[in-house]
Amino acid sequence: MPFIEESDLLELHKDIDKAQIINERLLDQIKYKNKELKRSKIQRNIFAGVTVLFLIATLAITSFTAGWSTSNFNKSETSFSVPLDSLESFKARIDNLKKENEELSLVKEFYLAKNFLEKETIYSVQVKSFVDNNLTLSSKSLNNTLFVKTNPFYSYSLGNFETLEEAQKFRKQLVNIGFEDAFVASYKEGKRLKIEPAN
Repeated sequence: MPFIEESDLLELHKDIDKAQIINERLLDQIKYKNKELKRSKIQRNIFAGVTVLFLIATLAITSFTAGWSTSNFNKSETSFSVPLDSLESFKARIDNLKKENEELSLVKEFYLAKNFLEKETIYSVQVKSFVDNNLTLSSKSLNNTLFVKTNPFYSYSLGNFETLEEAQKFRKQLVNIGFEDAFVASYKEGKRLKIEPAN
């Protein structure tokens, strides 16, 4: 095994330190050059953007003034005629769009109300409980119903009311038409809180 003198070892360490200092300086120079390149690229992009905006503004002003000057000389040429049937089709299209907008606003209101119902305490009148999940009673078209699992039963409730009094009035109507076991329960976030007094 070769033997290294201590002085040679110190010289090697000095050479390594010098090389490390040189590498750090080179890295600093590379970082500085990268910053300069980024800065010049940003300046070029800004200059290009300003140039494009200037050209667009110039074209807009030119076309506006050209249109204005021709309209002053030829006022009779500025009017145009549209067939009556195309106006009717536009009117029908606008009416259809208005109807679609009304339908969309109703859907939006429904989902806003549904979100409100999920976050607030609501009252509903439970009319039946089942041991099995009876999906035939649950329908997506019935918006004002609740179908909640309360272990081990599935409960079926009608109506979504903000106040207990409204739910109790509805319960009395249901009892009068034959749902004698109906009772009011309160719900929050799709879970039953408690059974309310009959009154």
